[in-house]
Amino acid sequence: MITVNNVTLRYGKRALFEDANIKFTPGNCYGLIGANGAGKSTFLKILSGEIEPNTGEVSITPGERMAVLKQNHYEFDEIEVLKTVVMGHARLFQIMQEKDALYAKEDFSEEDGMKAAELEGEFQDLDGWQAESDAAELLIGLGIPTSMHDMKMKDLDGNEKVRVLLAQALFGNPNILLLDEPTNHLNLESIRWLENFLARFEGTVIVVSHDRHFLNQVCTHIADIDFGKIQMYVGNYDFWYESSQLALRLARDANKKTEEKRKELEAFIARFSANASKSKQATSRKKQLEKLTLEDIRPSSRKYPFIHFKAEREAGKQLLAVENLSKTIDGVKVLNNLSFTINKGDKVAFVGPDGIAKTTLFKILMGELEADEGTYTWGVTTSQAYFPKDSQDYFNSDLNLVDWLRQYSKDPDESFLRGFLGRMLFSGEEALKKANVLSGGEKVRCMFSKMMLSGSNVLILDEPTNHLDLESITALNNGLVDFDGTILFVSHDHQFIQTIATRIMEITPKGLIDKMLTYDEYLDSDEVKKQREAQYA
Repeated sequence: MITVNNVTLRYGKRALFEDANIKFTPGNCYGLIGANGAGKSTFLKILSGEIEPNTGEVSITPGERMAVLKQNHYEFDEIEVLKTVVMGHARLFQIMQEKDALYAKEDFSEEDGMKAAELEGEFQDLDGWQAESDAAELLIGLGIPTSMHDMKMKDLDGNEKVRVLLAQALFGNPNILLLDEPTNHLNLESIRWLENFLARFEGTVIVVSHDRHFLNQVCTHIADIDFGKIQMYVGNYDFWYESSQLALRLARDANKKTEEKRKELEAFIARFSANASKSKQATSRKKQLEKLTLEDIRPSSRKYPFIHFKAEREAGKQLLAVENLSKTIDGVKVLNNLSFTINKGDKVAFVGPDGIAKTTLFKILMGELEADEGTYTWGVTTSQAYFPKDSQDYFNSDLNLVDWLRQYSKDPDESFLRGFLGRMLFSGEEALKKANVLSGGEKVRCMFSKMMLSGSNVLILDEPTNHLDLESITALNNGLVDFDGTILFVSHDHQFIQTIATRIMEITPKGLIDKMLTYDEYLDSDEVKKQREAQYA
């Protein structure tokens, strides 16, 4: 168990945390959330002892071992992959080194023998004989094959290093896990594996993530950093989000009687209790939810951008026809004889491991690249708005945001543009920022503004949730669900795909798998699984 007592951390006049008091207990997984800059990663560093708070203390139950997902991807460059994982259990690794040093001595004494016997006993108590096989199992589960286990870390790419460091944190059955963005760079299979691992994990988990589906699958509680405090909620991310929205509505509705508000709260809790969670804590969580009162739920200070796409004209039935499209890049055939038809109202998620293939297809459809073979035809009633994977070229300008947006607006009036930017969280002086100094998330919000002003009836989005915080992801997700036009998009966000897509297309080495299914139906379909195996064989 971790206990946080009266922890305060200030940077100058700004307080990240003020007298934080909170307990994290075994058997639970806590999702640590907060707006950008609220101090999520900083709080994890306080828990791990990397940063000292100004006041207060963090205490851990004696004898419990904490493991932290390392963020320095170069720390173990000269060490073999398997050994890097075993190093996650510092005491076990130390024993292994001491044993090796003793047995390598030429003048092995009786005293050395007694020391070796002590080490062997502790080694066995720590399941040392299973260490390498356990480490290998973790690596394989996270998509690092056996052939890479003896390679040095420096010979792995960035995505592979992240997976090894995650295996290191999970190794040796620690009592407490601190995980900062653990799903970054994981494929779908590895994320599912991690979800299952954490569902079985009996210790304490504290995780920061922008993956809402992951938070919903693994979290028993949400610890929300807001107003300089840390408020604990029972339930997953969706429960926190909807309860905070409910609290906001109830607070605004001053005329509604307390009894009516209470009934609305009870209906909300009953709905969430019915399907509270698939996890082992579902029963106890249900009981905790039923104890909630009006005073327990609070409006959040979070600001959500207003993202609403509206088509100026309705498209005809035939939107897009693609016939025998092929493209080779750097000697690799990324698109091979691709053919499909998009109909009015389709919301298509393009999935599959080859990101270059999907980006290439979108660039061809938007006229940025030419296909080597094949054709595509847009319907005469269609208009397209495009969100590219890399939007940097749009921001190589010293225009302020009002003038930048004016380039794409039919209404040049400054008050209109400022109002539009305000809804996208660029209010006051923020609207006069230069386009070339924006952060990644700010650029994305500007691109959405450009797309909304276009009034297009077809939206094409290549990984639009990259660089976004949870609030902007949620706003975009809701905006695309409400859009009554046609959407073609690429994303690695499970919940984003599941809630938006009505059709799944997977580009494989041998062709296209095209199914009118939701994402979860697609993943669980035996027919699709067989088809995928054949296409990747």
